This record gives sequence, C-alpha cells and structure tokens, in this order.
Amino acid sequence: MAASRRARSRRRCRWVGFLDIPAAAESANRVAMFRQGLREAGFVEGRNVAIEFRWAEGQLDRLPELAADLVRRRAAVIVTVNAATPAAKAATSTRRSSL
Repeated sequence: MAASRRARSRRRCRWVGFLDIPAAAESANRVAMFRQGLREAGFVEGRNVAIEFRWAEGQLDRLPELAADLVRRRAAVIVTVNAATPAAKAATSTRRSSL
C-alpha cells in the first residue's frame, strides 16, 4: 500500500523550472522569497512541488539553451526574472502547461 501511495504522490507533484541570470548564490534572497510564496499558496517543496534551477551565471547567451532544457524536461511552469523571460517565452512557444 505504501508504494501505491508514493506513486500517487509523485503523479500529483508538479515540478517548476526556475530560470535566472546570476549565479545561485546571488539569487539566494529571491529564491527564498519564491519558496515562501509557494508555501503560502499551498505548494510544499518535496511534497506537491519540486523545483529545478537553471542559472546562466551572468551569461545571457546561455538563457535560450537553459530554457529549452526546462521545456524538454516538461516543467509544469517556468519561473523567470527580468531578461530571462524572453528566452523562456521563445522556448515555450510550442508547449503550454499550467501549474
């Protein structure tokens, strides 16, 4: 029974792609606020939502490939900040989904 419950739980767990320009360390406060907002909306990381981060590390030319990777991996939604948004929009032009 426990295995079946875990399988149902995995199916309900959505995963979010988070795409940002700076390195992870530079976005720590932004990520903490994002996680808090998810919790306030009822999304608990590890229970019903998983987050995968992609960092361009200041290299804007990396954004299209990082966004495309999140799309290929079928993120339910991609969260972007500032200049990362056009890359995510372009990568998702043929696939739409919602959390």
